[in-house]
Amino acid sequence: MDWFLDFHWDLQIIIKLCISAVLGLIIGLERELKRKPVGLKTSLVISIVSCLLTIVSIESAYMFPGSDKVNITMDPLRLAAQIVSGIGFLGAGVILRRGNDSISGLTTAAMIWGAAGIGIAVGAGFYVEAIAGVILLIISVELVPPLLSIIGPKQLREKELSLKLIIQNKLDIDNVIKKINDEKISIKNIRIKDLEDSQAVQLKIIVDIKRETTDVYYAVSNFKEIKTVEIESL
Repeated sequence: MDWFLDFHWDLQIIIKLCISAVLGLIIGLERELKRKPVGLKTSLVISIVSCLLTIVSIESAYMFPGSDKVNITMDPLRLAAQIVSGIGFLGAGVILRRGNDSISGLTTAAMIWGAAGIGIAVGAGFYVEAIAGVILLIISVELVPPLLSIIGPKQLREKELSLKLIIQNKLDIDNVIKKINDEKISIKNIRIKDLEDSQAVQLKIIVDIKRETTDVYYAVSNFKEIKTVEIESL
């Protein structure tokens, strides 16, 4: 009978790890399809190992019940609690600050933290909650932003672009800015730098989220005052 109980318990652990792997796979696929630095393999490892550490943490708390001489008390989730802190270092590694001062990787870092949380939930036996968490994560990342870009506030229906222009005559800068505004492009920030024989004008602009970046490029590159154009999505 003891061997049957041991086998049943081992089977439960394997099932937990498998469920954690499947849920981590879903999160990893979402990142992989978007070509993010943390994809399928990383999410799988985080979810499975978080689940395993949670199981070890819970089981080890009851493995040493103590005796008459020594009273041992352990927090069942003490080891699991450190996962949340430790995963922060991994998440920080994917947050990048690019040359245009924009920050990327925050969503990926949050998804890493989420994968660890899902693993902990499964390891602690909260299967339904973990599955619901993954479903809500995917909905929040994949469905909510496009929906808000359609029916949300104006700010959520716009996108920001970085525009770098080389203008040969400094007296043409005001004229160029006026033409940009006429193209239904809002200027958020402007930076002007003198070069040897021209001026470099760097703009942060705001356009409708449905407007293609190439459309903005074609519109601006036709200005005769501009020598070169460089555009980048933020």
